[in-house]
Amino acid sequence: MENQRESRKKRRVILFPLPLQGHINPMLQLAHILYDKGLSITVIHTNFNSPNSSNYPHFHFCSIPDGLLELGASTSDVVALIKHLNVNCVVPFRDCLDKLLSNVEEKESIACLITDAACHFTHAVADSLNLPRIVLRTSGIASFLAFAATSLLHEKGYFPIEDFGSDAPMPEFPLLRVKDIPLIDTHDAENFYQFLISVMSHTKSSSGLIWNSFQELEQDALKTLERDFRIPMFTIGPFHKYFPASSSSLLSQDTSSISWLDKQAPKSILYVSFGSIVAINETEFLEIAWGLAGSGVPFLWVVRPGLVRGYEWLESLPKGFLEKLDGRAHIVKWAPQQEVLAHPATGGFWTHNGWNSTLESICEGIPMICQPCFGDQKVNARYVSHIWRVGLHLENQLERGEIERIIRRVMLEAEGQEMRGRVMHLRKKVDVSLRQGGSSYQSLESLISFLESF
Repeated sequence: MENQRESRKKRRVILFPLPLQGHINPMLQLAHILYDKGLSITVIHTNFNSPNSSNYPHFHFCSIPDGLLELGASTSDVVALIKHLNVNCVVPFRDCLDKLLSNVEEKESIACLITDAACHFTHAVADSLNLPRIVLRTSGIASFLAFAATSLLHEKGYFPIEDFGSDAPMPEFPLLRVKDIPLIDTHDAENFYQFLISVMSHTKSSSGLIWNSFQELEQDALKTLERDFRIPMFTIGPFHKYFPASSSSLLSQDTSSISWLDKQAPKSILYVSFGSIVAINETEFLEIAWGLAGSGVPFLWVVRPGLVRGYEWLESLPKGFLEKLDGRAHIVKWAPQQEVLAHPATGGFWTHNGWNSTLESICEGIPMICQPCFGDQKVNARYVSHIWRVGLHLENQLERGEIERIIRRVMLEAEGQEMRGRVMHLRKKVDVSLRQGGSSYQSLESLISFLESF
């Protein structure tokens, strides 16, 4: 075994994440997993949202210019940001990769490049340098299929669709409704569809595809994907279960969340967090606040600076709002989410249904209230509420009375208990998949053998 590890340390893998929190986390978690298996790690990253390299002394980091800040790119238009990245980074990325290949130590070889699927420009660069490229997809398999179906619908001329709020089945993907089509708000809708088409074609022509998911959760979707994408697939997730809570957060975590949870009753707290990008207006924020207050359920609420458009933090809350809660609530700017979800006091999760959040909730056996905003979140919410049936979808306009009712259904009523039973069943499947002989365990072993074959 030791000889095998020493042999692998002569093999280096280069990783390139998309510079968004929900994409950086799983890429660096994957880096940890591969390093633990004996491979050397180099991370190429943009200056925009660059990870803190001091948190990873065992990795080598290379920064490249991206021009995103100069162009005014921001996470408010993710499609525009990704478009700029796929154009601006071609030359600096190729130069960096070429330099790394030229400077390889005599006793070491570079096995391959692993890039985020959204960074489709890396395909041509890797090809020009004769370097195998493996794609990491940081969303679930079902949502990837939905994106593939969306690009196909666009090519067939289905767009523009008159009623995106329709309950009609989605063409090409009947498990979803038209309202679940994974769209992203952008000033350039046509560019979004072209981006999807590029991602799909460059993924199909890659050397392999890694998933932060596990077979038992998305078995049917995986079978469909394997039929349509005839490349090696590796479902080695959930990544975060291989190691303690990740240190790759771009925001400072408020650990007072944990000390506050320590004082609460088991399964009594609703954890509320809408991720690192989502933004809401003042009216929505106030309806959420009054709905939480009126539910009678104690809650831990992450209000990220900038969450409410036009406000820095809590300024729009009515005077005396917090005092009226009488200690029943704790509000922070950012929380150590994995620790919060694993805490005995946490009984439910009101989430935007980003894939990382959805997977982390399943792994801890926590039922969800789903409030998706864009992209894969809509697909994830549909699966949580109607396929896996481990949560409720808050689909109507945010209104305090509806919010109160749905919180009570999940946290206090028999319906919530039934969902908790189903999600605990999924949690057990996670544990089995990661054990020796389990599906994720075996898939990781296959991935390591695959990397060693280059």
